Amino acid sequence: MQSFSAFSAKFIFLTLILQSVVRFSFCQEGFCYSPSILEEQPLYWKATNPTLSPSHLKDLPGFTRSVYKSDHALITPESHVFGPLPEWSNTLGAYLITPPMGSHFAMYLAKMQEFSKSALPLKDVERFVFVLHGVVTLTDASGARHNLEVDSYAYLPPNLKHSLDSSAASTLVVLERRFPLDLSPILYDLVMVYNYLENHATEQIIGSTSEQPLLETPGEVFQLRKLLPTSLAYDFNIHIMDFQPGEFLNVKEVHYNQHGLLLLEGQGIYRLGDSWYPVQAGDTIWMAPFVPQWYAALGKSKTRYLLYKDVNRNPL
Repeated sequence: MQSFSAFSAKFIFLTLILQSVVRFSFCQEGFCYSPSILEEQPLYWKATNPTLSPSHLKDLPGFTRSVYKSDHALITPESHVFGPLPEWSNTLGAYLITPPMGSHFAMYLAKMQEFSKSALPLKDVERFVFVLHGVVTLTDASGARHNLEVDSYAYLPPNLKHSLDSSAASTLVVLERRFPLDLSPILYDLVMVYNYLENHATEQIIGSTSEQPLLETPGEVFQLRKLLPTSLAYDFNIHIMDFQPGEFLNVKEVHYNQHGLLLLEGQGIYRLGDSWYPVQAGDTIWMAPFVPQWYAALGKSKTRYLLYKDVNRNPL
């Protein structure tokens, strides 16, 4: 009798547990699952709080997925090195892509803390900032203040006075491009004409991804938004590209443009040259001109990545 009572108690307990699981689970298209804590996190949370997959590898000494080659690089979060950003206050930065590796632009993360403030770019440097976490305030040359939330961005033309302030923890991805400095004055003038066409000047731009229309992508299935104007004044653009699970690039691209890529959401496989890399939110990729490249989205959620691309200039 005692054993029967114990069995009954266990049965009732297990029944209550099962009912709780069913009550808080969801079914869709024949598949049932319990809600994940990740589903309740803010937009791009995974990009700023990445987890190493498989998770047990985080305890393996010396392990990293990062790779650097002459025509491409994969920089993964476990190998980020943060340090104070020059002349920024209360801000740590990790440079992900820089000219010494072969790029003509720089890309870095800026982790702004309470009461932090940005520095101006160097002379003749154009800057693009995209908010991954928190809220920052952009004060432009006129003194106007603009609050930039997650998924918002700003383009700042060369030599435009501005500042970025944060009253709480915030994370930005910053891209900067400048003229070469190691040329003779004559060649330097030629480079200025090459990068900034006569009678074409860039302007400050403030926006958000959701404000930008979806563009046609003939022959492709991904969704595309461009964050900057396509006019001749701009020598680079920033693309936001979305892939549903199982979607992939139809074109195996090989072109003269460079790329800097930050995976914002999802996971998949990236082909770079003759190598195939598993990638996930938080990973950064640099692609040199003419490196073969291709992507396929995997997993159960969409992929979104931010992509730098130089445009509107003759490569000669």
